[in-house]
Amino acid sequence: MLVLVVDSSTPAVTAALVEVSADGVVSRAHRCTVDARAHGELLAPQVDAVLADADARPRDLAAIVAGLGPGPFTGLRVGLVTAATMGQVLGIPTYGVCSLDAIGYPAASGEPVLAASDARRKELYWAVYDGAGERVVGPEVSTPVVAAARARELGATIAVGDGAHRYAEILDLPVRVEPRYPDATVLALLAAERIRAGAPSERLTPLYLRRPDAVVATGRKPVLP
Repeated sequence: MLVLVVDSSTPAVTAALVEVSADGVVSRAHRCTVDARAHGELLAPQVDAVLADADARPRDLAAIVAGLGPGPFTGLRVGLVTAATMGQVLGIPTYGVCSLDAIGYPAASGEPVLAASDARRKELYWAVYDGAGERVVGPEVSTPVVAAARARELGATIAVGDGAHRYAEILDLPVRVEPRYPDATVLALLAAERIRAGAPSERLTPLYLRRPDAVVATGRKPVLP
């Protein structure tokens, strides 16, 4: 089954095509551009590009997998709206996966690992995974100091993700070079059981974890003294 994967929870805007079979998940085409300010401009062309790279058409897709975040409001909703709209138009199921899982799961090495992405405002989105890659805490949003304390309590020995690179000194854990951003093939792998079973389409509920920066004004300021 040919599956489209999209993630826009981090500065890395990702689109990929993977083939899901009884034997596993294989990448067919992949595009990723790191630009925190251009999610809306980049994702749709990248979807078109991976389809062209694999000599496929939208009607060839059997399902869509989307990273649910956590992530900043504006960027994250680009991927989820794209996935939900395509799923509805094509009449195929959509499945969501926590984006941090696609960072923490592949980094599992027998000991707990902290996966972190930049949440801006000098904070991190983070989760802790056990040695088998199962999420045991999170996702949460907090300062790096709080994330580091919780990770140490849970025995984390390494950190991974763009947020870990940004706040490496505060976290005070060895930081792995990769994965820095959610891995599209891993997102598909974590949804593969649902895809193979033909599970019902899921509502793609974003993991914002906090309110957006922009809020509706509650009143009008007087313009006259």
